[in-house]
Amino acid sequence: MTETVLTSAECAHEARARSSEGRSDHAIYAAVARALDERGAGGELLVDVGCGNGRLWPYVRARFARCVGVDLVRYEGLPHDVEFVRAELNGEALPLADGSADAVVSAETIEHLENPRAFMRELARVVRPGGWVVVTTPNQLSLLSLLTLVVKRRHAAFQDVHYPAHLTALLEVDLRRIAAECGLHDVTVEYTGQGRVVLTPWHYPRFLARLAPRLCSDNLLMIGRKH
Repeated sequence: MTETVLTSAECAHEARARSSEGRSDHAIYAAVARALDERGAGGELLVDVGCGNGRLWPYVRARFARCVGVDLVRYEGLPHDVEFVRAELNGEALPLADGSADAVVSAETIEHLENPRAFMRELARVVRPGGWVVVTTPNQLSLLSLLTLVVKRRHAAFQDVHYPAHLTALLEVDLRRIAAECGLHDVTVEYTGQGRVVLTPWHYPRFLARLAPRLCSDNLLMIGRKH
């Protein structure tokens, strides 16, 4: 068997990937499932790009026959029925055919990458015409992030402690512009409804998050359909 030898850049990217531990919050996965459910999305294949340990799959398994998980490293705990494909997401083309997926999801991955536009183009390439692309990322317009920006001159999820794992802070307008550039339409930005109250470990109550979702959500979701 030939041993895979990683370059120094690949080693750095792998270390950066592992720093996230391959998982995100329940609220993020639930928001993805809700967005797909509301649009009746489903079919033969879901592609989870930046799949981590595959925690998204149980939330959406009922809608899709198969799941291909793409990531730089295979994390422990990946469900046995997720087909793993290794890829360096910083610059490499996804090792998947054009128009092969009914939906492509990338949860909390785009902020880790150096070129979000190239990445979104790959997501759009892999999904079939009429299929859905879903991307989640930290919400830079939350009250927590805005106040942190004023006080520390950095967004909440992009402090020194988050670097170099978190590289690219994207606003809603950036996601909409990139989606349009990639040929997506029916683009909507939604919110997880879970956000930490400034200077506390607590989250906003649900009724308040429903009244002001942008201000009270730590993460947002962009969903768009391919022409």
